[in-house]
Amino acid sequence: MRQRASEPQASVALYWDFENLHASLCEARQEGAYSKQDNRFRVQEPLIDIQAVVELAASFGPIAINRAYCNWQYFSRYRDALLQCAVELIQLFPPGGSAKNGADISLCLDAMEDMARFGHIGTVIIVGGDSDFMPVSQKVKAAGRTLIGIGTRKSTNRHWAKSCHAFHYYEALLDNLQAPEHALTPSAELLADDAAAGLLTRAVRLLAQAQGDAWVSPQAVWQMILRLDSTFDPKEHGHANFPAMLSAFGALLEVSEDGQPPVLRLR
Repeated sequence: MRQRASEPQASVALYWDFENLHASLCEARQEGAYSKQDNRFRVQEPLIDIQAVVELAASFGPIAINRAYCNWQYFSRYRDALLQCAVELIQLFPPGGSAKNGADISLCLDAMEDMARFGHIGTVIIVGGDSDFMPVSQKVKAAGRTLIGIGTRKSTNRHWAKSCHAFHYYEALLDNLQAPEHALTPSAELLADDAAAGLLTRAVRLLAQAQGDAWVSPQAVWQMILRLDSTFDPKEHGHANFPAMLSAFGALLEVSEDGQPPVLRLR
């Protein structure tokens, strides 16, 4: 269902059990690789596509909280990606050489406190696959909020995944981004490498996936574009304003004015 333009959109709170996801991706490459102390307590190579997860979160509404829990002393190579996506970092030192850093407990406590403090939070997204998150799922539902989970297929506890309103596997998220596009018209092919066209296409696709409806409102698309890139200005791409930009990309979009307001979808 499409959201009416006059309806205020609830905010999103995104919480990362960052080391959990990173470790899962390491283990997927080579089983047992991350659990060895020599591997765990060294500078880590970046494996997580942070932007892909943040873009999925943005499709549910404006992100009010974007907080990641980890022992960050070994994750400095994620620096640029974390800064680009405005992630708030929570440092957690493990109490021993073989102990967990307690990210799941801190994450759950913060999520509960944030829901109590901020009534505008409508969707809670937890990145992590542990069954330890199951108790908080009941609290999120009892508070009348929507719970979305994200984790890897191999490392996610199936009971935790089932306890969410919706669960997205990380691998499927990347597959959706890399899926080949349907055949483009010659004029659309000319736009394929245009930065503004690429951002517009991503915004429409993410909204359509989130709403379960290919038709989306131009206003919602514009809001989504600003969530993906708050610095975006149509004028810097040769368009007087956003409506003019939509008109210029007619080869990519189909517009319907049967109802009010008009809606559009990708061709």
